[in-house]
Order: sequence, then C-alpha cells, then structure tokens
Amino acid sequence: MDPQARIFVAGSGTMKGRALAAELEARGFSRLVGLGAGEPDLRDRAAVERFFADARPEYVFLLAGKDAGIGSNQRHPADLMIDTLLVAASVIPAASQHGAKKILYLASSCIYPKEAPQPFTTDSLWTGPVESTSAAYAVAKLAGMTLADAYRRQSGGLFVNAIGADVFGPGDDFTVENSHVVGALIRRMHEARETKAPAVDIWGTGTPRREFIYVDDLADACLFAMKHYSGRDPINLGTGVTTSIGELAQAIREVVGYAGELRFDTSRPDGMPLKGLDSSVLQALGWRPRWTLKGGLDAAYRWFISHPEAATADAVAAPALGARPGGK
Repeated sequence: MDPQARIFVAGSGTMKGRALAAELEARGFSRLVGLGAGEPDLRDRAAVERFFADARPEYVFLLAGKDAGIGSNQRHPADLMIDTLLVAASVIPAASQHGAKKILYLASSCIYPKEAPQPFTTDSLWTGPVESTSAAYAVAKLAGMTLADAYRRQSGGLFVNAIGADVFGPGDDFTVENSHVVGALIRRMHEARETKAPAVDIWGTGTPRREFIYVDDLADACLFAMKHYSGRDPINLGTGVTTSIGELAQAIREVVGYAGELRFDTSRPDGMPLKGLDSSVLQALGWRPRWTLKGGLDAAYRWFISHPEAATADAVAAPALGARPGGK
C-alpha cells in the first residue's frame, strides 16, 4: 500500500474505526478520507455514493455498523440487523462502482454455526444454525460477506472478508443497554467497588469460553490483512487464545481491585459454549498479537475511569490510550 493512497475507514467513529485510523496514521498513511464529521451517513446510499464520487478512496475498511452484547441482541434484533444490512448495501456497491482497489469487510465470530467444530475454520460457515441470541445480527453480517463476495465475482475487484474475535479496549461501550461482556463487567465491578457492594452477579455459568482481542491488535490485524491477504475465502483475525467468562471475571476483578464475591446467575443465557477462531492463515502470513489480555484489560479500565460518562452514554469518541504496545 502506497502511504499516499486515499484510505477510507468506514465507521471511523467506532472503537474499532478509531483504533484503525490511529494505526494507519502511526504507520505513515496520511491521506485518510471521511474521518469524523467527514464521514457520510453510511445507511444513506445516495450520501455514500456522493462521498465515493468525490473522495475516490483506493482502500476501504468497512468496520461500521451497530453491534451489542447478548442483552441488546435479544431486545433489539431488528435494529441491529437492518443497520448492518443498510451499511453493507450502501458502502460495498459504491466502493465497487467508484474503483476502490481493495475493500476489507469485517464480520464477527458470531456468524459461525453454534455447533461447528472448534476452533472455527472458515469452511464451517453455512454448515448449521448460528447461536439464536445473536441470529439476526449474524445473518446480516453473513449477508454483507456474501455481497462483498458477489461483487468480487461480478466485477473482479479485490473484496476481502475478515472475521474478528471478540474485541474490547479503550472507547468500548460500557452502558447497561449495549455493552459486551468485557465492558459490562468492568463497569459493574467498578460500581461495586465504589459502593462497597458485597457481590457482583454475572450472567450464565461462567464456563463458556471466548477469544478476546484488544482493539489495537484488531486494527493491526485488519491493516496486515489488507496488505498481505487477497484470498476469496474469509480470513479469521484472532489471537488463538480462549478465556472462560469465569476467568475473565477474575482477571477484571484484579484489574479493578474489587474484593467482593462473583455470583454466576445460571438463569441467564450463556450464549455459545465455546467461540474461538482458527487464525492459522493469518499467523502463517506472519501476524502476531502485541497485547496480552491482562494488559488490554488494564488499558480499557484506565480509559473507563477517565471517561465516567461512557457508562451512561454511547462509547466516547476519543482515541485509545497513549503509548504503542511493547510486551504488554
């Protein structure tokens, strides 16, 4: 990639988009278009068409769209699904029509069938039903990937599909309504420590295992895939390490400094029992994560306590914390 290439990070106001924009700038890519207020409403196809006609981005990272944890997926499945579909149906055709050299569409690991062999390999896609608690969102992401592949076959353009592990970090959503498990547990344990609550209730049994990736590592993996991968098959972007919800809760308790009891509410859903990614293709190309889970949780918590409004509003549009990782 030419450092002077025009690059569009669709979703630059999201946690993932901000981290990727910062990573690109740190690597010397100086012609990022559509940042901040310059990004069109990605659900408005006419606005997106006008933006692409004017800005002519050469490389497009499609990271936009709403996402949420189990609770919000159960309460607002239609909202999440339609938002994801509208973004894909606006950005992907415009990128093709206006001559983008390469497009990376980022999906979530929830698109894998619930009962697929672990760790998930891309040949398991479409082989069975997805987890019911996130089915609407997952199907929309699968549709976005299918649309990107359809344009690749129809126009010959380089449309690459990537599937990320569960992301967390500074700028995450810590609200009751929409947070994923890391953001939710950080907020709840911090509040419990502040109020000296004797216990924190955690959804499910604590036994499900998830693969977590720090947001700066995901941004680095997206840029790496854009530069080094052009295959038609989707590529998994993960660390190769899974952690149980119980282990995660304990790690967050240590980071927050909460001394109370962790109580697991088995009346609440667990979601998928295991969700890990086979990222051997990415690793064979030479990519490795730079952050440990503990280092990432510490950075996320430091950001959270410096942005208390993040617990009551959408994730704050601010850059990730300070120094680049080095053995964290």
